[in-house]
Formats: sequence, structure tokens, C-alpha cells
Amino acid sequence: MRPNPSQTISKSALKVWRIIGGIETLFYLAIPIAYYFMKDFFEAPTWVTWLLLAFAIIIGVIKIIVIPTIRWNRWRYEVYESEVDLQFGIFIVRRVLIPMVRVQHVDTRQGPLLRKYKLATVTITTAATVHQIPALSEEKAAMLRDHISKLATEADGDV
Repeated sequence: MRPNPSQTISKSALKVWRIIGGIETLFYLAIPIAYYFMKDFFEAPTWVTWLLLAFAIIIGVIKIIVIPTIRWNRWRYEVYESEVDLQFGIFIVRRVLIPMVRVQHVDTRQGPLLRKYKLATVTITTAATVHQIPALSEEKAAMLRDHISKLATEADGDV
């Protein structure tokens, strides 16, 4: 049996994912706020406001604390000469092997939050789909992109 990948993503990914979870939670908090102002118009009960607020807070705690921690603990990758091995998932753990001969191109991406924390995402494009290794340090992402590109070029030459 193949061992699990050993490489982890940056610990700063937790900060980025928690900020994103906080922003998403603000949208969930808009629901009880909107209900609070609309309840008098529709003569709806007040207790529903508190119930919706409790759900929004619970979802916020899950999105800000629980999911980023589990996601960071599960994300692993490994680059071999003939393939890239990815392991990720929160409830369903996926294991993806990307053969180097299938790699069409590799690049790095940064959004505003990733740039603030000096992180980048490596994207690996094959004919069928695009795979990502999220939240690596900028230097590590650039080195990994170049390494995978070199291995893919060598693998393509062997065919």
C-alpha cells in the first residue's frame, strides 16, 4: 500500500480560510437581521429571530474554527518523478494521482488574501481537469511549479 503524502501546506492557510469563513458568516447573519426587521410586517413570531441567530452563530463557529482546522490537517501532497499525489477532503478524503505525462501546464495563482499572507496556489492542468495545491508559501509554490513543469517535460519526452 502506498504511504500517505508527507508534504503539508502552509500553516498561514488557517488564517486565510478563517477570514473567508468569517466573511461567509456575515452573509448568514444577514438572514436573522432581515427577519428581525421584516417580522412586524408579516406579523411573525420573535422567537424565530433568536433561532435563526443561533443557527448563524453555530454555522459561523463551524466555518471559522472547525472546518479550516480539519481541512489543514487533511491536506497533503507529494511530488514524485512520475506523478503528483494529492490527499484532501473534510468528510470524504480524496486521494488523487496525477501522472506527469498528463500534465499540460502548471501555474501559480494569488488572490488578495493569499497575497497578504505571502501565499500562492499551484494549479496543475491536465486534459480533463485542473488540480490545485492551495496555500503554499510564495517561494515554495514557485519552486514546486518549476519542479513539476520540469518533470512533466521530461515525462513528455520519454513517451
